[in-house]
Amino acid sequence: MTAAVSDLLSIHRGCVSAPAGCGKTHLIASTLARHDGNKPILVLTHTNAGVAALKKRLNALQIPARNYRLATIDGWALHLISTFPFRSGHDPKITELRSPGSDYTAIKTHTLALLKGGHLDDVLKATYSRLLVDEYQDCMKPQHNIVMALAELLPTCVLGDDLQCIFGWSGPKVEWTEVLKFFPLIGELDTPHRWNNVGCGELGQWLLDIRPLLRKGSPIDLTTAPREVEWVEISGPSDSATLLKAARTASPVTGGSVLILCNGKDKQRQQNVARQTPGAVVVESVDLSDFVNFAESFVFDGHESTEKLIDFAATVMTGVDASSMKTRLKSLSRGTASKPATDAERAALDFAGTPTPSMANALLVEINKQSGVRPHRPALLSACLRTLNSCSDAEEFHELAIAVREQQRVIGREIKGRAVGSTLLLKGLEADVAVLLDTSTFSAQDLYVALTRGARKIVVCSETNLLQPKI
Repeated sequence: MTAAVSDLLSIHRGCVSAPAGCGKTHLIASTLARHDGNKPILVLTHTNAGVAALKKRLNALQIPARNYRLATIDGWALHLISTFPFRSGHDPKITELRSPGSDYTAIKTHTLALLKGGHLDDVLKATYSRLLVDEYQDCMKPQHNIVMALAELLPTCVLGDDLQCIFGWSGPKVEWTEVLKFFPLIGELDTPHRWNNVGCGELGQWLLDIRPLLRKGSPIDLTTAPREVEWVEISGPSDSATLLKAARTASPVTGGSVLILCNGKDKQRQQNVARQTPGAVVVESVDLSDFVNFAESFVFDGHESTEKLIDFAATVMTGVDASSMKTRLKSLSRGTASKPATDAERAALDFAGTPTPSMANALLVEINKQSGVRPHRPALLSACLRTLNSCSDAEEFHELAIAVREQQRVIGREIKGRAVGSTLLLKGLEADVAVLLDTSTFSAQDLYVALTRGARKIVVCSETNLLQPKI
C-alpha cells in the first residue's frame, strides 16, 4: 500500500482500488480516528449491509461518533430532501417509499437538483469536512452524479473494486473507467489482511492472484487452489442432496459463521435452502417487501384472515403445516375434533373471534413456540411482531409496517451463525466459511464476491473443477 493510499485525509479528489479483505474498512476507520477537525467526515456507502459492517468496526475501535456521519447514498439523499422539503419541492409521498423503485429515483433527482442549484453549498461546507464513499463500484449513474456534485464542494475520496460490481436493479450504470476519469486512481490495497489475520494467508493471496483471470472471464482451476478451498462435485443444479450437505458444512472454529450463497435471482431457492438447512436463516432485502406486501393486503376482520395469517406464518417459519392447522381449526370450530386445541390452535380461534393486532401477535408467538418450528426468515417475523405490538388498531398496520421497515433500514443487519442469501445481499460481510451453491449462475463478479466471503474455508459446488464465470 502506497503512502498516498494510507493517508486518505491528504486526498483532495481521487479513487482507491480496494480488493475484498485487504483492509479497506480498517483504512476508513483509521482515517476517521485520526480526524481532529471540528466538522465530521461524511461517509457514504452503497448498501445497508455495508453500513452495518462499518458501524460495527467503528464501534469496536471506539471511533468517536462526532468524527463522522455514516449513511447509504440513497439514505443520505432521502435525509437531505426531507430536511429541505420546500427547496426540494418534492412530493412528500415519495419519502414514504411505498414504491421504493420509483420513489428512490425521484429522491435522487430532487437531491441532485438541490446540489446543483447551489442553495446548500454553504450549509454542506459548514456541516462536513470531507467526503469518503465506500463500495463505489455499485453506484448507478444518478448516485455518481450526486457524489460528483458533492465533490465540487468537499474533498472527496471514493473506494471501490470493479470485481465487486453487482447490481440488483436496472438503470444507467457507471463504467469503472468513467469513475476513474473524475476520481483519478491514487493506488491499490494489496495485502489480504482478512486471511492473514486468521492464519490463511495462502488463501488470501490466491484470491488476489485469480483476479486477472476473473476479469478476462477465464476459468479458475480449483485443483490448484489452497487447502482451504474444498471442491464439491455435483451432477447438476438439481443435485439437492449433495448441495444441501454442502450447505451444512461446519465452521472450523467453535461458534463460527457460515454464509451460503445462492442464485441471486431466485428468492424461493434461497428460502428453500434455509428451510432445509438446520439453523440457517434467510438474509432479506432491506425493503422487507414480502412483509410490507402482506401488511398492505391483510385485513384483520376480512374473509379468511385467520387462514391468511397462518399462511404468512408458514412462509417465515419452517415446521408449520398450514394446511393441517387450518383443517384442525375447522374441526374445532364445528366441535367435531377428537383432540383438544393446542395453544397455537387456541390462539388461532381467539384471533378468529377477536381479530385484533394483539391477537394476531399472540397467534404468531404461539405458532413459533410449537415443537419442531423455527423461524428461517426471522427478519420478517420480527418485523411483523414488532409492528403488531405497536398497533393500537388494525388501521395502523400497514403504516407502521413501513415505519418498522425504515427502522430496520437504518439499523442494518448483523449476520450470526448460518445465513443464506445472494452475493448482492451478502457482499460487504464476511464469515468463517463461504459455501457457493449455484456457481453455474455466477458471473465473474458474483464468483469473486462469493469466494472472498470465507476467511477460513471456502466450499465450491460445481460440475467440474474448472470454475467458469457466466458471461
